[in-house]
Amino acid sequence: MNPEIAIVLSAFVIDLAVGDPRSLPHPVVGMGRVIAKLERPLRQAAASPLLRRLARPLAHPPGGSAEDRALKLAGIAYPLLLVGGSFLGGWGLLFLLGLLHPWLAYGAAAWLISTTIAARGLGDAGMDIYRLLKENKLPEARHALSMIVGRDTDRLGESEITRGAVETVAENIVDAIISPLFYAFIGGAPLALAYRAANTLDSMVGYKNEKYRNLGWASARFDDLANWIPARLSALAIAAAAALLKLRAGRVLGTVRRFARLHPSPNSGFPESAVAGALGIRLGGLNHYKGVPSDRARMGEPLEPLKAEHIRLAVRILYLSSILFVAAAAGVAFVVRHIVSHT
Repeated sequence: MNPEIAIVLSAFVIDLAVGDPRSLPHPVVGMGRVIAKLERPLRQAAASPLLRRLARPLAHPPGGSAEDRALKLAGIAYPLLLVGGSFLGGWGLLFLLGLLHPWLAYGAAAWLISTTIAARGLGDAGMDIYRLLKENKLPEARHALSMIVGRDTDRLGESEITRGAVETVAENIVDAIISPLFYAFIGGAPLALAYRAANTLDSMVGYKNEKYRNLGWASARFDDLANWIPARLSALAIAAAAALLKLRAGRVLGTVRRFARLHPSPNSGFPESAVAGALGIRLGGLNHYKGVPSDRARMGEPLEPLKAEHIRLAVRILYLSSILFVAAAAGVAFVVRHIVSHT
C-alpha cells in the first residue's frame, strides 16, 4: 500500500481508538491561542490611516464605514497567517523528522492527522447525551448538550435535547471527519492541519455578530470554501450508510435536494438534511442564544417524533458514513497514484 494512504488510514484508526487524550499536546489548542493573540494587533492595524486608505476600494455595501472596510482587509490576515502557517509548520516538522528517519515522519504525520479528526470525541459526546436521556437525567443531559452547542439548554425537554444532539452530530460529520480526511488524502498532514486551522478560525471569529462581522468575514468565507466539496460528498456517504443500516436511505438525497439550501450555512445543510431524511425526523426550529430567539429553517419531514433513540442512530450513521468515506477515498487515491506512477 502507498505510504501516504496508509498514514491517513492509520490516523483514522488512531482517532477511533484513543480520540484526543488530554495528556497529549493538541495543535488546535495552539491554533486557538494564536487566533486570540492576533486579534488585538489586527484591530490596531485596522485603525491605522494607511489600512483605511487601502481599504477604500472595498466599499461594499455602499455606505459602509471606513472602519468596517479596514477591519475586513485586516481580517484577511487571519487565514493567510494561520492557515498558511499551519501548513508550513506541519510540512517543516515532517521534513526535519524525515531527515532523521522516514518512520519518524510517518508516525508524526499519522498522529498530526488524527488530531484534525474528531470521530471518537463526537460519537462519545452524542452517546453520553443519549445515555443520560435514557436514564431520565434531564438536567445532566442539558448540561452535556451545552458542552457541544452554543444555544441555551437550561429549559429543553427530551425532544429538543435530541434535536440539538442530532444536529451537532450531523453537522460535524463534515467539519470533524470528512473534511480533514478529504484534505489529508490530497495533501497529507500539512493540508489536514491547514484545514483544521481554517475551521478553528471560523469557530472563533467567523460569527456574524457585531464584534466579528467584519474582522472574521474572510475566515468565514474561507471555511465555507474549504467545506464545499466535502459537505456534498457527506450526503452520499450518509445515504450509503443509511442503506447499510436499513434506515430510510431512499429519502436521503431527496431530502437533501429539498432542504439543504434552506440552511443559513452553504454547507451544513447537506449533512443535517441527509441525517434528517435517513431518520425520518425534522431538524431545525427555534433556538435561543443567551436569551435571544433565533429561528432556523426546518429540514426533513417529521415522520417520527424526536426521541433519544435518534441520537444513537445518528452516531451510528456518523461512524459508518466515515468508514465508507475513508474506504472510498483510499480506493480513489490508490487508483490515482497508480495511474500517475505509470504515466
